Parts: sequence; C-alpha cells; structure tokens
Amino acid sequence: QVQLVESGGGSVQSGGSLTLSCKASAYTVSRYCMGWFRQAPGKEREGVAVIDRLSRKNYADSVKGRFTISQHNAKDTLYLQMNSLAPGDTAMYYCAAADGSWCILSREPRDADFRYWGQGTQVTVSS
Repeated sequence: QVQLVESGGGSVQSGGSLTLSCKASAYTVSRYCMGWFRQAPGKEREGVAVIDRLSRKNYADSVKGRFTISQHNAKDTLYLQMNSLAPGDTAMYYCAAADGSWCILSREPRDADFRYWGQGTQVTVSS
C-alpha cells in the first residue's frame, strides 16, 4: 500500500516562495510517476507538475518557469519548489503516485492518471 504525506504548506505574501515535501512509502518515488496537484475552493483539482523515474518532467502552463518538481529517491521524497507565488496559487496541494513508472508528458497532468493520494497541505498566498 502506497502512503503519501505532504508537508511544507503555509501562508506567504505575493512574490514569496515555499517548498512542499511529500514523504512516500519506500521505493515509491523511484518506481512510479509522481505528481503534484492542487484544488482551490470551488474549483476542480488541477495538475501542477509530474516527474517520472527518469526525472523527466512536465508542468501546467500556469506554473512553468515558477515551480520546480524534483525527487530524492534515497529519501523517498518528492518536492515542489514554488517561486514567485501569486494569490491565484492559493489552494490545497496534493501529492500523488500513479500505478506505472511513466508519466504522460505530452499534455497537462490529469488526476485520472494517478491512483494514490496524500491528504494535502494548504498554501495561502496573500496580496
């Protein structure tokens, strides 16, 4: 059973930075396609970024150039470095793991591609 636990959320002013972490069950990060998603109040959950076991990455257009997804296999941990945060980035952020090793890199991430989910960590950006 894959378990995912997010941390690192908080409140920050516009233009600030945060780094989210996702501690996963052993070998999950090195074995599966991993992703970050977010859901703002009243909106559908949207994909933010994905990374596969070869560290190939894909980002939503809304975060390209500002967010960076990375993984530390030995620590079984996934990260999301978020810079130049804006109020529109306010949301609950979720870590997710797919059933397979390879991410779909040709389109923006979709939650239907992922099977395992963490409980989320809140990010609030004030203007």
